[in-house]
Amino acid sequence: MPNSQKETNIAHVVYATDDKFAEILGVSLVSLFENSMDMEEIVVYILESGISDKNKKRMYEVCENYNRHRPIFIQAKNISKELKMDVNIDRGSFSQYARLFISSDLPEYIERVLYMDCDIIVNKSIKELWNLDMDGCTIAALKDAFSKEYRRNIDLEKNDVMFNSGVMLIDLKKWKMANVEGKLLKFIEKKGGKIQQGDQGALNSVLSKSTYCFEPRFNSVTIFYDFAYEEMLTYRKPVSFYTKKEVELAVEQPNIIHYTTSIFSKRPWIKGCNHRYANRWLEYKEKSPWRNEPLWEDNSSLWKKNLMKIVNKLPRKIAILIAGIMQAYVRPLINTIKYRR
Repeated sequence: MPNSQKETNIAHVVYATDDKFAEILGVSLVSLFENSMDMEEIVVYILESGISDKNKKRMYEVCENYNRHRPIFIQAKNISKELKMDVNIDRGSFSQYARLFISSDLPEYIERVLYMDCDIIVNKSIKELWNLDMDGCTIAALKDAFSKEYRRNIDLEKNDVMFNSGVMLIDLKKWKMANVEGKLLKFIEKKGGKIQQGDQGALNSVLSKSTYCFEPRFNSVTIFYDFAYEEMLTYRKPVSFYTKKEVELAVEQPNIIHYTTSIFSKRPWIKGCNHRYANRWLEYKEKSPWRNEPLWEDNSSLWKKNLMKIVNKLPRKIAILIAGIMQAYVRPLINTIKYRR
């Protein structure tokens, strides 16, 4: 569906990372440029938290290889310093909080931006997504598969939208008009810096009612591959989720592949990954300046590794039932206790 404005071939894309994930971002950049050659221009902004000169030079090399402008590096704001309080990470790293300041960090003239996490591969041109009609909403994102129990921990009603913030098409004009940045900071302060899912939890709380849920093929997450559709519903117990046909299309013809963490698989830069599209990530790595960097060791905690062994030894149906109880009910209950003010 075309954007209500004139369709454009000039996109503004934002990433956020620290030096640890610079390689992962670099591989994502290769896939972005490789598969979006129909875009006249792609301006890339990187909200960076200490990326080394070596990795910056490699990113410049990627852009030069595809005849694209060099990325614009912007020093990421430190959320704890900005709020003068300790803010809990909960997931990922502090660099993810940088995107909360997206409206004040980017040039004033930008009206629309596509934010993407580092752990994604652009499998098809971003042109269709970039020109998506957002139906008057502030952002467009993937409806996430979370049970109703998670919503109460971030002040949402049981049927409110929860979304995955790894791919967000953002209307910056509406974002600014609604003072989203100020509301995000106020919410974090209200919660004493302790929020379920960290920055994503804050984004969900503030933007739930102004989110257009795009098709899952625009953010094809790992649970789509690890579970059959019916298994996923049993495991996650999502509220008003996508249809089986929509999810199957996201698996077979993904526009964006998002290598999210999962109980049943590793990520492609970690040794032993069995994701359906692990080789796709490795293909882009081979085309990048990081081609000779070794795959990462699995540094998961011992209890997680032992849990995986137990889960994999159980009959699959029983494993999913048990994991579903933990995921849909026990985990949000633990979060309620953990983040109680």
